[in-house]
Amino acid sequence: MKISPEEVAKVASLSRLDLSQDKLELFAGQLGDILDHMDKLGELDTDAVEPMYSPVTHTTVLRKDEARKDYTRQEVLSNAPEQDGQFFIVPRIV
Repeated sequence: MKISPEEVAKVASLSRLDLSQDKLELFAGQLGDILDHMDKLGELDTDAVEPMYSPVTHTTVLRKDEARKDYTRQEVLSNAPEQDGQFFIVPRIV
């Protein structure tokens, strides 16, 4: 797909960029190459390809986020400065 320097100038104007004629022609050629490459990619048959976030497999070093009970209520309350056997007792704020 060809991009003309006038089209690049229009996009540059919308982006409030002031480009010289040399740059307009340079970017027109580069944008045309990019669009040609995108057209080639569009010709590929990807019907059997499963959508993915990344082409490589990532493994996380973090543990799974699973709810579990590591401590009993009594163990947690044992370090509280004040408790009533079931809950922490804290000073009233409001």
